[in-house]
Amino acid sequence: MPLTKRCLAEFIGTAWLVFGGCGSAVLAAAFTAKSATISNAVFFPLGIGLVGVSLAFGLTVLTMAYAVGHISGGHFNPAVSFGLWAAKRFPGAELLPYIVAQVLGGILGAGLLFLIAIGKPGFAIDPNAAGAFATNGFGDFSPGAFSLGSCFLIELVLSFMFLLVILGVTDGRAPVGFAGLAIGFALTLIHLISIPVTNTSVNPARSLAPALFVGGTPLAQVWLFWVAPIVGALLAGWLYVNVFELPTTPRVRDRELA
Repeated sequence: MPLTKRCLAEFIGTAWLVFGGCGSAVLAAAFTAKSATISNAVFFPLGIGLVGVSLAFGLTVLTMAYAVGHISGGHFNPAVSFGLWAAKRFPGAELLPYIVAQVLGGILGAGLLFLIAIGKPGFAIDPNAAGAFATNGFGDFSPGAFSLGSCFLIELVLSFMFLLVILGVTDGRAPVGFAGLAIGFALTLIHLISIPVTNTSVNPARSLAPALFVGGTPLAQVWLFWVAPIVGALLAGWLYVNVFELPTTPRVRDRELA
């Protein structure tokens, strides 16, 4: 498959991840509506909450893994690309094109979400609020006010585990056809654990995209959500190829991830 087509698949997949995952947080997490039967002044909750947002992120990856995973490998995440490179399943020469496509796709997803969100009367982004427009953060910009150290550690550990899942389920010895499910559920679990800590990143493109629309401290803190996920992914890639993968193990090629 030509690199341009694979990058287009990464662009679309990452746009869907950011639009669907962040969109669930911005538009649906705490949604309320007026009761038509009791009183126009009475509100009742319809929001999907943290569990719903976690599922939304997992479902975006699951759906795109089966839709275009066979085209591009279904990374949708610069950290995943780095981890697969460290595991010798992805060529280093293609890292930059993939990451550019993922970042641009994420920006498109966030941009579409912004255009929809501003259509609601009273909608405004507060750059001084934790989690504004689904941004990630630490310290005062962590949903639970967790420290920089705690946020760095959880992003590193969860990115490590995410890559370990990806590498394991795409190993030639693993059952065929279930990789997308396992990866989607893994991302759901990751969000269930860490939304209160960092609003969950494990994906530099996902973190950068909404932060560009918020600016201020959320944008200044994006560095952590590039460094920690990539370091965690590199460690997982190194461990898998050097410890768990046997010399005779049939490797699943990158574009066969799904």
